[in-house]
Amino acid sequence: MSHFSTVKTQLRKREPLIKALHDLGYAPELGNHLIRGYRGQTVEAEMAVLMPQGGDIGFRWNQKTEAYELVTDLDLWKEQVPVERFLSQLTQRYAVNTVISATTEEGFQLAEQKSNIDGSIELVVTRWDP
Repeated sequence: MSHFSTVKTQLRKREPLIKALHDLGYAPELGNHLIRGYRGQTVEAEMAVLMPQGGDIGFRWNQKTEAYELVTDLDLWKEQVPVERFLSQLTQRYAVNTVISATTEEGFQLAEQKSNIDGSIELVVTRWDP
């Protein structure tokens, strides 16, 4: 019996996802990896955060939804925050990185990034037009 859980996300682009994981202090490994779960069970993912005691966190591309899905053994989840909070933080960092990337492509520069008490993040971007 598999203990792996698959969680759908709206994370569609690889680079902002990698950057978001780095922002949260994780070191994702790219390429096909076996995600370790309960009693040595494994499942394949295209991106992995390998944890010292197993219970790895993986991301794999879902063709139907055109988004990455998180795959992990929730019975072995040892992070300081529940998986729902982890996904919320990851999605927020993903959104910030997506906005910064898109505005940079349009010629804007990040002038200020502020984390508010309510958990929201405020970005100020500027562009000098000649």
